[in-house]
Formats: sequence, C-alpha cells, structure tokens
Amino acid sequence: MNDLLIKNAFVVSPADKLNGKYDILIKDGKIAEVGEDLNGEAEVINAEGLYAIPGLVDMHVHLRDPGFTDKEDIISGCKAAAAGGVTSVLAMPNTNPVTDNAKTVKYILDKAKNADARVYVAASITKGLKSQEPTDLGELKAAGAIALSDDGRPVENTRLLSDAMKKAPEIGMTVVAHCEDLYLAEGGKINEGEISKQLGVKGIPASAEDCGTAREIALAAAENVPIHICHVSTKTSVELIRDAKNRGVKVTAETAPHYFSLTDRALLSRDADFRMNPPLRTIADVDEIINGLLDGTLDAIATDHAPHTPEEKADFEKAPNGSIGMETSLAVGITCLVKSGLMSFEKLVEKMSVNPAKILGIEAGTLSLGANADIALVDPDEEWTVDVQKLHGKSKNTPFKGRRLFGKVKKTILGGKVVFDEQ
Repeated sequence: MNDLLIKNAFVVSPADKLNGKYDILIKDGKIAEVGEDLNGEAEVINAEGLYAIPGLVDMHVHLRDPGFTDKEDIISGCKAAAAGGVTSVLAMPNTNPVTDNAKTVKYILDKAKNADARVYVAASITKGLKSQEPTDLGELKAAGAIALSDDGRPVENTRLLSDAMKKAPEIGMTVVAHCEDLYLAEGGKINEGEISKQLGVKGIPASAEDCGTAREIALAAAENVPIHICHVSTKTSVELIRDAKNRGVKVTAETAPHYFSLTDRALLSRDADFRMNPPLRTIADVDEIINGLLDGTLDAIATDHAPHTPEEKADFEKAPNGSIGMETSLAVGITCLVKSGLMSFEKLVEKMSVNPAKILGIEAGTLSLGANADIALVDPDEEWTVDVQKLHGKSKNTPFKGRRLFGKVKKTILGGKVVFDEQ
C-alpha cells in the first residue's frame, strides 16, 4: 500500500478540534501526522480548495445481501457509499435469510472484506423478524455483529425488546429501534393527512411512529438502559425524545435527509420513489426535525438507504417502501442545513460521522494519530444535479433525482486507499 500525503486541505474534524488548513500524512492505512507543510516519501494528493473530513458513518443502510441482490449487494452498496464519502455503514438485518444467525453475519463480513466501505452488522432481535422467539445475542456478538434491530419492522413483543435492551449493554452491542405501531399503520402507504385524502390513498398516521417511540423511551427509562431511535420523522417523536433526554433517559436518535428536506406534497407526483417508511410528513414535522438537529435532540443523520428495482417502483400504490440515499446525503445536508445558514459544516460532520461512530462504539469519526485513514475530500461549494444514470449502486430510486445540490465528494479514502475518485 502506498503512503499518501494530502496537501493543502481545509481539515474539519470536530472530534480532534481541527478546523483549518493542514496536510495529512497517511502511513500503512493510518493517520501518521496532521500538520502544516508536511513532507515525506508518499504519493501526493493536492486538496487545495477541498475540505478533508473523517469518512461519514451511515448507521442505517439496507444492502439487500443476502437474498435480494438484484436490488443491491454488499459490493455495489459500498461503491455507492464511497461515492457519497461514506466509509462505514451499519447493515440492517431484513435480508433473506434474515441476519438472525452466526452464519449470515459471517457471510456479510466475509463478503465485505473486499468492499469500498467498512460494513458493520446489525443482527436481528427476533428470529425471522417475527417477534416470537429471541435470537442468541451472544452467538451473534461472537460472530461479529455490533448492533441489534428488527428494522424493517418493530419488535412487537415488548418483553423480547426489553430483554434485548437489557442484555445488549452487557455484551457491548447497540439496540437500534424501528418505532412503529403496526396496528395504527396497517395498510397505510403515505402520511395520513391532507395529501393522502387528496390522492385517495390510505395514510399512516404520525401516531404510529409516536406510540412506538414512546414505548422504547419508556423501556429505556424504566430499565436505565440505552436505546437508539431510528429514522425519526414526526414532530411529536422529536418532542418525546427531547423530553426524555432532559430527564436523563439514555436515548439517542437519528433522522434522514429526506425528513428535513421534503414533505408529503412530493407525493402529489404519484412517484413511488417518494414513498418510504416512515413516510414523508408535513412542513410542521420538517421544521421540528430541523429544530431537533440544531438543539441536539437528534444526534445523527443516516440514510435508511433502501434500494428497489425500477420495476418494483413502477406502480405508485403497490411499490415497496424505501429510497436510496448514500450518494446524496452529505450534499442534501450541505444544501438544506449549511448553505441555508442553519448549521455549521463542522456540526454537520458531527451528525454524519462523529456521533454515529460514538453511538455504535466503532473506530471512526476521527483523524487522530493512529486512527484509520478514512477520509472524504469534499468541495462544499460545487453545485451538481443528481443524475440517476451516474449513481454507483444498482438501484436508482432516489427522491432527489434531478435536484440541484451543493457539495460534491471528490475523493474517498478507506484505510489509506483511494476507493472513489471523481474523474
């Protein structure tokens, strides 16, 4: 492996209190030195005019592997990640077979050894995601899983969720919760409200998410154990999490770029690429999601990257839920939060790299000496149009297609190796 010397970058690394122009020397895949006017026997990357940030940590992705590799696989998903400056991903367990056993965990980790991002595994809390029988958490941890979730579905059996939440901290795992009351959500396709009525499509009420969020917070409070809330989309869920944090409950939470940049009015196009679960909500929800990001209620921005084929997405009402997001997440954050003056670039890096790494307990989110040389080089001012034909994953179902965005990833470095280079 060649050593690398990144010259003249504007380094933004909140964990290291770096916010200025520096060089970065990389040796043997690790950060060897960050300073001014560095020299050495190394391949030089001139990063003049670019920001160097720790590689993004997307703590919520669906790589569809094993079982649904026509939509995405571990290798293609990580190519998409690299193109978005993402160097670490947490893969959700709703695969086929479900990631509920050591064999499937090991399959994912083995295949990921040659991928363009580091893949971490969230194994399921219940066998087959059926909320009936617990998985062997010790076996899953020993196989290499770092987190637990039934994402794609909530854990309906509260006893099984509670048991997992109590066991997880003891064995060094993080429970990440899909919060949804399936009885309230049953049959719904989009947010319940003015737009669902206008379209004549059954809606999913915000209360479906809110009731799930309240349950998970109640368990965390009662047992004094941590919980991480996935893909927050509603005003009330933000308020519930804020209140819980103020009471000292060990709760963290993420939202996704589409929840702070789009509303359910996008569904008037009857384009299924705007359908995901939880669904796009109202402007009042969007405003409170942004408030939650700004005041620290929402710790992280993840994508819930959920690839589907064009054929699956062709029918508005029958299409499965989900949208892709790893190649656009940083740019949507820059466009909607930084360029609008709401958030500093440094704070955005915290939400997309530093905080997710802390929540998951992984080695990422830093450019400290000896750390993995996982770095994204970004032009925050470059404006570009999202062209689905130029995306790097297998699926094209992005709600940001055709959108003009600021912030272009120019190079992504994983363990000292350039895995994405915009030519």
